[in-house]
Parts: sequence; structure tokens; C-alpha cells
Amino acid sequence: MHPLLLAALSLLPIVCVGVLLLGLQWPARRAMPICYLTAVMLAVLIWGIPSVQLAAATVKGLIIAGELLFIVFGAVLLLNTLEQSGGLASIRRSFHDISPDRRIQVIIIAWLFGSFIEGSSGFGTPAAVAVPLLVGLGFPPMAAVVAGLIIQSTPVSFGAAGTPVLVGIGQGLAADPAVMAYADQASAGNWYAFLAMIGWKTALVHAIAGMLIPLLVVSIMTRFFGKNRSLVEGLAVWPFALFAALAMTVPYFAVAWLLGPEFPSILGGLIGLAIVVPAAKHGFLVPKADAYWDFDVPENWDPLWIGQIKRSEAVWTTAPMGAMTAWLPYAMVAVLLVVTRLPLFRVEAWLRQAAIAFHDIFGTSISHDLRLLYLPGTVFIVVSLITFGTHRLSWPGYRRAWQRSLHTVAVASPALVFTVPMVQVFINSDGGSRGFEAMPLALAQGVELLVGEAWPLFAPLIGGLGAAVAGSNTISNMMFSLFQFHVGQRIGTDPTWIVALQAVGGAAGNMICVHNVVAASAVVGLLGREGAILRKTMIPFAYYVFFTGGLGYLIVWHF
Repeated sequence: MHPLLLAALSLLPIVCVGVLLLGLQWPARRAMPICYLTAVMLAVLIWGIPSVQLAAATVKGLIIAGELLFIVFGAVLLLNTLEQSGGLASIRRSFHDISPDRRIQVIIIAWLFGSFIEGSSGFGTPAAVAVPLLVGLGFPPMAAVVAGLIIQSTPVSFGAAGTPVLVGIGQGLAADPAVMAYADQASAGNWYAFLAMIGWKTALVHAIAGMLIPLLVVSIMTRFFGKNRSLVEGLAVWPFALFAALAMTVPYFAVAWLLGPEFPSILGGLIGLAIVVPAAKHGFLVPKADAYWDFDVPENWDPLWIGQIKRSEAVWTTAPMGAMTAWLPYAMVAVLLVVTRLPLFRVEAWLRQAAIAFHDIFGTSISHDLRLLYLPGTVFIVVSLITFGTHRLSWPGYRRAWQRSLHTVAVASPALVFTVPMVQVFINSDGGSRGFEAMPLALAQGVELLVGEAWPLFAPLIGGLGAAVAGSNTISNMMFSLFQFHVGQRIGTDPTWIVALQAVGGAAGNMICVHNVVAASAVVGLLGREGAILRKTMIPFAYYVFFTGGLGYLIVWHF
């Protein structure tokens, strides 16, 4: 079969998602079963995949869907625990003391705090932490979800202590003779130094593109969710947005250059918070009182923006809670994520070993290890249990928190149980009787055939589509890094820059990943609106992949 025709067929599951979710705006629970069947029919009729392999890929998808639901449950439980204890009311007051301007609040929580959480944990955890916190502060649920997804771009390549680079690119490139020869020449045989070099190149491109992400977040928020639907009201805070962007991206790049790929997002987010929060509290570049921006009253919100989880003002404590006590659960989440992710503390290996192994499912090469103790959901549940005691929450209040959280997960599950299996069928479509490459690689090869030496313009897009389908920058890097490296060599450029562009695009793909959208929406009970959310996150995704593609083209061909 001609490579272009095979690439067009590979694109069909993605087209199906786009038409049903974006075009017709069907809820994911209706759209994704059809998209799953589309991927299955292609795998059987065109790729010749045996039924046992399809069944194994589907089972793996169901296991991963269960992991995502576990993370969602933990995040929602912590939110509901804080709501019932009165902690959210105190957190709202503390943010009002920094600035009542919603534009300032979303930059601090989504961009800076979200970057730190992404660096610590990965797994889409920033949305599970930042989105409910924004809703608790009074943001419309859809606005919170969109903001939480947009920031899953710049920090993602160094999420979970550098996993997308060290594991994704590392495993994607390992053992290839051409790569090994190049790495020996470029880094004197030091594999970590070779990956670190790709890491700082990735960080440089991210740091340049990421300077506009906080401004994009606030501009999209005011344009789509403001009373006046005004883009200008978001652009008005450009000095503060640029200041907050640089406060994170400058140390982020410096850390990638000096320390390696484990710490850019962790330290970039932390240093940014340490700089920006005191500055905002003292009014530096913050709008004056007569120019504060807020949402319209909730009674006037579009019903499309509102989730099933209603914010309650009921508290179960006997006295107003202090800000330090209220913030303690989120501080514990941050500390536990760092301790359980960084090898320095020697906890990560133990948690990873406590796994339920699903090896060679149905006799195929498809495997998965279920590590419940390592998942962020476990951290959320542990912190919720501690908060139950430290906030002196009553049994009726805590029981209500569990009931609401279980209901949220039950509502979210139909969409995820088809979304993730579709992804796994798409990824595990190699090895069929026709001898074709897996669908993602067939798609990438078709694009290469069309664009030739203009490939750097499209390298981030391929990485982004890979992450959008797979739901992971790490998986996208595993799938495409070797392909991107060889394309770079074939067109006569430095292949490590092409791999860096792959990693950048793979990070941006998290903004439009369907199961990320479903999971983030589920945290605040906002289900069935996935298409409306994707229409908004497509804007920053397009900016990110095409801007970085143009930047990469200039770097490899002119600089």
C-alpha cells in the first residue's frame, strides 16, 4: 500500500475524534465508542491485527483507564474534604489577600503552582490539583479546566522528574547503532550527558514559547468566560503575565542547562512562586483596585460552564480556619509528590516494586504494571485522611465527601473506558499480517514523504498528535524519537534538535488529549462538554506547535 494512503487511513481515528467531539460536539461518552470501533476496524481490516492482540490492547487500556479514575477520585476526594472542612473558604480569603483579580490568581495557581506539580508528579496531576482549587476559589468549572489544560505544555517535558526525556527519549533512542555512534561523538559515550543535551535544547525552545502561555491563559479566560467576552481585558495584564512567565522560564532553562532534565519544572515553578507571590502581594505590576477583573455573578454564567459539583459554603469546623492550616493539605501533596518521585529519597523504587504485573496479556507482547501506591491518587487519598483529622472534620461531613467523590468517578467512567482502549489499539497496531508499521509511525512517515526538508516545521506537530492520542509526552517520545532522529539525519540537520522539537510538541499535545480533557473535567463534574473545551485548547496548541516548528526551522537551517 502506498505510504500516503496508509498515512491517511492512520489518521481516521483522529479525524473521528475531531468530527464527533469538535465538529458535532458530542459528549465523549457517545463519541469515543465510535472512535474505538473505528480504530478496531482499521486494525483488523487494513493492518491485519489478530483478535487476541486487539483484546490485549483493550485490556491494557481498561487498566490504564482505571488508573486515571483512581487519580480523579483522589483529587476529587481532597477537594470535597477541604470543602466540607471549611479549608476552601480560608484558601479563598488568602488569595483575596494576594489579589482579588482573577487574572492574577489563575497565573499563580495554574502556571506557577501547576508547573511545580507537573515537575513533581506528571500523570496530568496539575489539572487534578489546580482545576478543583480554581473552582473552589469561584472560577467557572469550564474556565478552570481550560486553564489547567493550557499550562500542560511548557513544564510537561520535565514532568515527573524528567521522565519524558530520561525514559521517553532515552528508551526511544536506546540501542540504535546510528544513535549510539552519534552519542559517542557528541558526548564522549556518556548517555546521560547526551540526553541532558537534548534536554537543554528542549528547554530552550519551551522557554521561548512558554513566555506567552500565562498571557494566553488569561486572554482565553476573559475572551470566553468574561462578562464582556473581551480579549483586551486579558491582554491588559501583559506586564504581570510576562513577569510571571520569565520568573519561571529563566530558572527553568538555567536548571536544564546546569543540572539536567530532572529539575527544570520543579525548581522553575518553585522559584517562580517565590518571586511572583510576594511581588503580587506588594502590588508589583498588579492592576489597581479600580481595574480588578472578575467573572460575572454565577447566576449569569452560561449553563455550559457549570459542572455537577456545586460549591458549598457549608463548613463543619467550629471556628474560622487559619490560612496555614487550610493550605497544609496542598503543601503535603507537594512534599509527598517530590519525596515519592525523586530517586534521592529512595522511596520511588519501593513504590514501583509494589506492583500488580499484567505481563504478556493473552500471550502477546503487550504488558502493563499496575502501581497503585505510586499513582498520585494514593497521595491525594492519604492527604485527605490526614486532613480529616487535622481539620477536625465531622464524620457526616467526611462521609459526604466520599459519597460525592464516588459519584463523580462513576459518571466519568463511561467516557474513559472507551477512550483509553482506543488509544492502546492505535498504538499497538504493529505486527499484523500485512506487515505495516503501527498507525502512529505510518502517519508520521506519510507526513515526512510530503514535506521533505521542511520537516522541522512539522516535527512538533507529530509529537503533539502522538501525545494527544497516547495521553502522554513520555509515550509520544518513545514512539517517535528514533523516527525523528533518523529524519533529522536524512535531511542533513542536527538530529538532536529534531528530537528536541518532538519532545516540545509531545508536551503541547497534553492540551488536546481527550482522556486528559475527560479526567480534568471529571474532577469538577464537568462531563459531556469535552468538545467545547477542546475548541478552546486547540488555540494554544496550534500556537505552540507551529511557533516552535518555525523556531526549530530557523535553528536547524539558519542558526
